[in-house]
Amino acid sequence: MPAPDVRSRRTVRTVFAAALLILSLWMTRSYVVAVAWAVVIVIGIWPLYGRFASTAPKQRNWFAPLLATIVTALLLVVPVFLALIEIGREVQAILNWMEHARQGGVQMPSWLPKLPLAGSQIAQWWRMHLSDPQGFANLFGDIDSESITGWIRHLGGQFVYRIILALLTFVTIFVLLRHGAEFGGRVLALAEQWLGQPGERLFEKMLVAVRGAVNGTVIIAIAEGLLIGLGYALAGVPHAILFAILTAAFAMLPLGAWFAFSAAALVLVLSDGSVPAAAGVFAWGAVVMVIGDNVVQPALIAGAARLPLLWTLIGILGGLETFGIVGIFLGPVIMAALLTIWRDWLDRPLAMASTGH
Repeated sequence: MPAPDVRSRRTVRTVFAAALLILSLWMTRSYVVAVAWAVVIVIGIWPLYGRFASTAPKQRNWFAPLLATIVTALLLVVPVFLALIEIGREVQAILNWMEHARQGGVQMPSWLPKLPLAGSQIAQWWRMHLSDPQGFANLFGDIDSESITGWIRHLGGQFVYRIILALLTFVTIFVLLRHGAEFGGRVLALAEQWLGQPGERLFEKMLVAVRGAVNGTVIIAIAEGLLIGLGYALAGVPHAILFAILTAAFAMLPLGAWFAFSAAALVLVLSDGSVPAAAGVFAWGAVVMVIGDNVVQPALIAGAARLPLLWTLIGILGGLETFGIVGIFLGPVIMAALLTIWRDWLDRPLAMASTGH
């Protein structure tokens, strides 16, 4: 039995370490999400990276992680920059359209009064608020070029902040890839030391859950982009391939693909496309997203992590609500850890009963 002074010093060290950890997390709270994203990405790509790293030159232990980090950054960043470039091209056109509408109003489409049920009411509202320049000015009086410019400046500041977070994420990815085996060994050793033999199994379940969430999200997003992109091509959406790429990229974000195919349907209408075709684009995108996000993706993640489908769906929704976008991956991990502990507790009495203890 350790002496009282040794026990007291150990208690003081533990309390001090816990306080220091809490202080560090509070100080770096704005950047913890970037590190969490890096951990999630590394866990997801680790099996593929392991096969690639085994063929890299052993004397250059920085080459494989650096190349993998660059490829990952390109895959994640290029779709975002394509979207920003396309948005930047349309900003001036939107400003010109608003100025023209402010002076002469917005012409009502000929098909609008023919809509069933509410067509006449919508047409009357359009004449009062959009076709009439004064009505348009009253409706959008607070929106002018100066307010839009101010909003763009604010968006630019947020964009710079996101760039810093992205750089921190990619640096963390490089470090984790380079020292991943060492980090993993230490985590498993700590898990076994603190939690005993079940601790290693618990962390393995959590790793499988993260990998399943990453792979499920990416695979489903690509499939949704391809299917919805096929709808773009059949409906005649301008720049259908670009919209398909953006839809696949935005499908990894909550409601992101809904914004993408809604914008595609709007662009189709504004480019003199038929309204039924635009409605078909929106309807097809909605069907693909509802089935993909609510049926296929939870089933894929549940199969990889061996979680019940209901637990997976609750984990995804609860994680998204609590932690933001990264919660899509953290939610199933927490549910997998909880289910593993629960099963261990259930199996322990049965094992003790079978041995007669």
